[in-house]
This record gives sequence, C-alpha cells and structure tokens, in this order.
Amino acid sequence: MFERLRVMLMKEFLQIRRDRTAVMRMIVPLVIQMLVFGYAATFTVHHVATVVLDLDQSQASRSLVSHFVASGRFDVVATARDSAEVQRDIDDNVAAIAVVIHAGFERDLSNGRSAPLQIIVDGTNSNTALIALGYISQIVAQFSAEQAARLLPPHSSLAAPQIGVSLQTVPWFNPGLDDTWFFIPGVIGSLTLLQVVSLTAFAIVREREVGTLEQIMVSPIRPVEFILGKTVPFFLIGLGDIVLVSTIGIGWFRVPFVGDPLVMLAGSALFLLAAVGMGLLLSTYSKTQQQAFALNFFFVNPFFILSGFAFPIAAMPRLLQWFTLINPLRYFLVIIRAVFLKGVGFAVLWPDLAALAALAAVMLTISVLRFRSSLQS
Repeated sequence: MFERLRVMLMKEFLQIRRDRTAVMRMIVPLVIQMLVFGYAATFTVHHVATVVLDLDQSQASRSLVSHFVASGRFDVVATARDSAEVQRDIDDNVAAIAVVIHAGFERDLSNGRSAPLQIIVDGTNSNTALIALGYISQIVAQFSAEQAARLLPPHSSLAAPQIGVSLQTVPWFNPGLDDTWFFIPGVIGSLTLLQVVSLTAFAIVREREVGTLEQIMVSPIRPVEFILGKTVPFFLIGLGDIVLVSTIGIGWFRVPFVGDPLVMLAGSALFLLAAVGMGLLLSTYSKTQQQAFALNFFFVNPFFILSGFAFPIAAMPRLLQWFTLINPLRYFLVIIRAVFLKGVGFAVLWPDLAALAALAAVMLTISVLRFRSSLQS
C-alpha cells in the first residue's frame, strides 16, 4: 500500500511541477490577493468629502473647521452659502458629510452655553457614515475641551472636569487599533480555503474529464490509495500557502505573531483536512470542471461571509448563527487570530480545535463514501 501511495504522490507532484502555469496560478494570484486584501480590507476612513455651511463666520467656527481638516479624516471640498447648496452637494455625491454651523455659535460658547452643531450624513453607505460620526464625536469633544479651557481665567485652579467620571480606554492585543491586524489573519484563512477546495475538486474532476480516472481504477491501486494520492499533495500545498501568506502578513504588513507555532500548525492541519474533505465532496457531485467551479462558488462564498471574517456572527440572525457551526473557516479564524495577536494555547483553543477535528472527520468520511460509491456506479 505505501509503495503504491508513494508512486501516486510522486506522479501528482511531477504533474504539478511539469505544469509551470499551474504552479504560477497557485502562487501569484495568492500573493496578489493577499496584498490587495491587506490594503483594501479596512474599516478606517480617510479623506471623507465634506461640505461646510458656516453661518457664524467667527473665529470659533473657523477653528472648528480647521480641527476637521487637521484630523486627516475629512476633506472640505465645498463651502456652501445656504442649505440648498448643502442638499445639492449631498444629492450630487460631491460630499458625504455636511457640517452646518449656525449663527451665534461663538456667542453661545463665550457665554458658557451649549452651541448646537448640525451634522448631515449621507446614509447610503451606512458603514462609512457610522465611522465618520465616530470621528466627528472625537473632534467635537476635543474642540469643546479646548474652548472650555480657554474660558477659564489665567492661573485658575478650576480646571476640574464638569463630570465625575474620567474615561480611559486601554486596548489590549492591538494597542493602536490597527484593523490590518484583524483582517490579515482572516485573509490567510479565507484564501487558503478557496485555494485548497478549488485545487482538490478540480484535480479529481479533471481526471474524470480526460478519462484517466477509469484507467487508474483498473490498476492495482485501491480507491482509498487514490484518494490519499490526490488529496495529500493539496494538503501539503495548503500548508505551504499558509506559511507563504503568513510570512507576507508578518513581514510586509507587520502583523505580530506572539503565539505558539505548534498551536498554529495543529489548527492549520485540522482546517486543511476539512477543506480537502469539502473539495473531495464537491468533486463527487461534479462531472465537469465547469460544474466544479459553479459548486465551488456556491459553497465557498457563503462560508466566507458566515465565518466572522468581516461581519460579526453575533449580529446575524439565529438561523444563520446555527449554520456557522458547520463552517470550518469560523473556527480557524478564531484560532489564527488568537494565536497571532493573543498568544493563547491549547488550553483556551481546544473547543475550536475539537470542532475542526469533528468537521474534518465528518467531511472526509462522507466524501470518501460518496467517492467510492460514484466509482462503483
């Protein structure tokens, strides 16, 4: 058995090595997608187009506008003369945010009264709108604190805050709240799943399409040996993919890796077994590579969306939350993010590792049984 398996593995690796375009397709798109996702996948918002309607035309109003510009989050692209121009700029997509400073703004501040500030937000992109409103709250709070300090007499000891609670935030594991540190580990898992499932499904379907599958089956090799010979190379390729994209994430994007490599290896191995089982299962339902491609798109995309990569699972409907329990990418993202950023080990991650092991065992068992029955039919 081991001799036949060794020959089968050698045949697969020789076939991969001879097809230089296939080797390029396995490496180049992966690296390009890693770089694109690394730069594009972010919740940070910069240079939001902003229109300003300053009806006060005072030093305080101009100071507030300068705070918006100096933050680097907002670009003042237009200065409106009335509310009609503000509406037109928002409707024509000239600006996404409007800052309206009413008359008497500086007078109210000088008298110690609250000065109303109106913010109009284009809500068609709710994510950008919410993030921009968070930045605006910070800018206005800083401006208010500066105005309150300016109104105090010189050398005054009345600098105590008006409220009794002083909020201090201390982010753990990501002190700078860099969302790249959150996205890059997720990209590693997502790209690896797509690569391994596609390669496994297409390789077996291609053997069926060109007619070599029947020739292999009439040889002394057994179905289990054939399955191992077709899947083990892609398991090893998947490990190489994880090492490659992890190296890019650590070396290029400066994402810290503070965990145990053995925990990472265990989680990766179980995740890849589940991915190989999924690819093998898709191949049993496909007669052509076009069918394999369609099924791959149909299954992998929902797994990507329901993995917690960008959208929190807790915010999903209860039915979809149950569906995520059979998604191996969900557990792997928990493992890889925890290992990268928190440095936790088996004692904490064993439930996710156990879930991955169970999913891998179930997927591989069903896939092998279906594959053997498809060969006999």
